[in-house]
Amino acid sequence: MFKKFFSKFKKNKEEEIKDQPQSMEEIKEESIDEPIEEVKEETIKEELADEIKEEIIKEEPIEQQPIEPQPIEPVKEEMIIQEPEATEKIREELIEEVKEEPKEKLTFFAKLKKGLTKTREGIAGKVDAVLKSYKKIDEELFEEIEEILITSDVGVNTTMEIIERLKNLSKERKITESESLKGLLKEILIELLDKGQENEINIEPSPAIVLVVGVNGVGKTTSIGKIAHRFKSEGKKVLLAAGDTFRAAAIDQLEIWGNRVGVDVIKHQEGADTAAVIYDAIASAKARNIDVLICDTAGRLHNKKNLMNELGKVSKIVEREFGNATQEILLVLDATTGQNAIQQAKTFKEVTDITGVVLTKLDGTAKGGVVLGISAELGIPVKLIGVGEGMDDLQKFVPKDFVDALFGEED
Repeated sequence: MFKKFFSKFKKNKEEEIKDQPQSMEEIKEESIDEPIEEVKEETIKEELADEIKEEIIKEEPIEQQPIEPQPIEPVKEEMIIQEPEATEKIREELIEEVKEEPKEKLTFFAKLKKGLTKTREGIAGKVDAVLKSYKKIDEELFEEIEEILITSDVGVNTTMEIIERLKNLSKERKITESESLKGLLKEILIELLDKGQENEINIEPSPAIVLVVGVNGVGKTTSIGKIAHRFKSEGKKVLLAAGDTFRAAAIDQLEIWGNRVGVDVIKHQEGADTAAVIYDAIASAKARNIDVLICDTAGRLHNKKNLMNELGKVSKIVEREFGNATQEILLVLDATTGQNAIQQAKTFKEVTDITGVVLTKLDGTAKGGVVLGISAELGIPVKLIGVGEGMDDLQKFVPKDFVDALFGEED
């Protein structure tokens, strides 16, 4: 019975399709599972695919050929044209920046003045304030100036000498206004620092040997590297000797400086005899016709006797093997240690003939008055001062420039 019904239903449907072709969409919705729709869909897809392929084949040579070269070539040309213009603008900006800074970077006096900022505030700044607070010159004013100098690590003895000379000069020149004492004080300080001593490291005639002494932590090895850079910049052939064989990493540190400056370093292993290192360095300097040999020495010596023995051995080697060389013995002191630096100088002066002082870290302290104490009490000329961390910031000490920078005067 079901089969008869189904065949009758199917026959009626076929007649309806023939009579009403416009209602195909309604039949499609009702008979989704019939194979006629699937065949039709596949046929439509194939026809559409063929049409799309034909359109693509026709359009490809027309659209793609002109599109590919046109957007690429103009972009490249614009980049080539714009790039140098942009580069030129950047270059001009950099040149302007460089033009704004050369004075501070190239002027030694400007570096000195900047490096002495803390010391200037501690001495000159306070002296100016005191002088302005007094209308007349009296004993109380001199006591105020005395206190400023002592607290700036000028030293008691040196301070007493300065104050005594200030009193005498003010009476001789009949000065009554307090602010006029500033000019007198500058004059006295310049005379105190400049006693006709040579403030330049003596390396002429060549060959020359420079022994550098000092305790650990004062910047001895760094100073050697900067001195080497200075001499090399002057066209000298320089050689370094790593004689501080006791301090850990001292040899490596000097090697790093040697590489930076571009000079060779003669070294032995850690713990070796300092005198043996100096001996080999002298032999190498002779063989290479070196102009300046700069020798580091041990700084970790427990007492004066050990210090004397060590430096005594080195001095004998130098006299025997390099007696014809110009000799300098530089003592490196840390300005931040104040009066302790003067005590170190006294100890080294007792055991060796110090020819000059290198005062480091002057830019990091208000105790720059120690320069006055070293010159006045020990009679040793200050030859170099460190006013920064740069390679060129270890400068020649010029008494007048130092005092002018200390009081903020222009060069």
